[in-house]
Amino acid sequence: MPTAVPISDDQLPANPPDLSHQLPRLTPRRRPQAEQRPSHPPPPTPALQATPQLAGHHYFTPSRRILSEKDHELFLASNTHNLITSFVFALSDSVRNTTTCQVKESPAASDPAILALFSVLDEAESLLQQCPPHDTGSRFGNPAFRDYLDKVNDALPSWHAKLGITNKSAQDEVSAYLSNSFGSGTRIDYGSGHELNFLLWLLCLRQSSLLADSTFPALALIVFPQYLRLMRDLQSTYYLEPAGSHGVWGLDDYQFLPFLFGASQLAEHKHLRPMSIHNEMLVEECAKDYLYMDQIQWVNATKTVQGLRWHSPMLDDISSAKNWSKVEAGMRRMFLAEVLGKLPVAQHFLFGSLLPAAESMSKDAESRVDEEDVGEVEVTVDGMKHVHSSSSWGDCCGIKVPSAVGARQEAKKHGEGGGLRRVPFD
Repeated sequence: MPTAVPISDDQLPANPPDLSHQLPRLTPRRRPQAEQRPSHPPPPTPALQATPQLAGHHYFTPSRRILSEKDHELFLASNTHNLITSFVFALSDSVRNTTTCQVKESPAASDPAILALFSVLDEAESLLQQCPPHDTGSRFGNPAFRDYLDKVNDALPSWHAKLGITNKSAQDEVSAYLSNSFGSGTRIDYGSGHELNFLLWLLCLRQSSLLADSTFPALALIVFPQYLRLMRDLQSTYYLEPAGSHGVWGLDDYQFLPFLFGASQLAEHKHLRPMSIHNEMLVEECAKDYLYMDQIQWVNATKTVQGLRWHSPMLDDISSAKNWSKVEAGMRRMFLAEVLGKLPVAQHFLFGSLLPAAESMSKDAESRVDEEDVGEVEVTVDGMKHVHSSSSWGDCCGIKVPSAVGARQEAKKHGEGGGLRRVPFD
């Protein structure tokens, strides 16, 4: 078998030819991929309309106008729907990559309109002390909540005068949204529709030129969290039932917007990831600066079992997202589909002169459903007509569900709330 024999140096050519150009070019086996665009891009923020000129404007008390599926379709295609969407998304955009502490140190935090809103919410908090709950021993809604709402309605004119609204008709219109943002006195419940009413109240103040667009970060991260704290106190005191709750299969029993605004805050955070919500120390440390973490902390504190995957599986699923931008995009889609896009929520919206209804709304309210709607009937619940399937759970009408906050509070009264219960097979 031939063997290689080395040659001496004097046998090497003086000027060897350059054969490098004859070597095959090394190319990666994987073909270069074109830039991938997201398959489900986030809904864009519509252009926010300029504030209207209200000289000689005719105000009137808002009323419910979404009384049927047809009305809801008209609403989804209306300018008011676009105005609400643009306002909520603009608030979310204004706090992108911004902490609560940064906003508190900004000039917007000391704006006179923001300070007036603080004063209104502080007075709403003080009314809570005047209406102690009845000792019913029940985990369901406490009827003393109706007394609280009566005091709120009595205070509405003075609160709006403090904000600069002195016209009686204007007060009646704008105050209707604030009055409906605390929950339903009839059902003693609260949900994302009531939460949205608070944003619609702020939108009406903006449409009345009382809130400048420069205050949006303060509205989202200072005023709105103060409203959340008030609602948490109301939920803990009066055991407000979740409105139309889907149990653990919903995002949250009561709130939605803290997750939207909170995801925008964290959109490009360098260290925190969606999975960070499972780290209790991180949640506690970051709750003061990030609304998403603050709401996660509150959800954990109000449940009687331990672990997001047991009491809030949707939040647990969302935590597996790659980054906060995906979470934010999902929250935007969910807001359009589950808040504005669902009749059970939208049927409670109020329409006045500042947030007008579509011209043809309510004209078919008295009509019956088509014959092909087999198994469906049109029912009236709390004055609202809508199509209801007799074979469903009836969640469109709201299932009477006890408050998790109430369950925790009642357990503490009986000495059973020392710690969270672990699921036996956890």
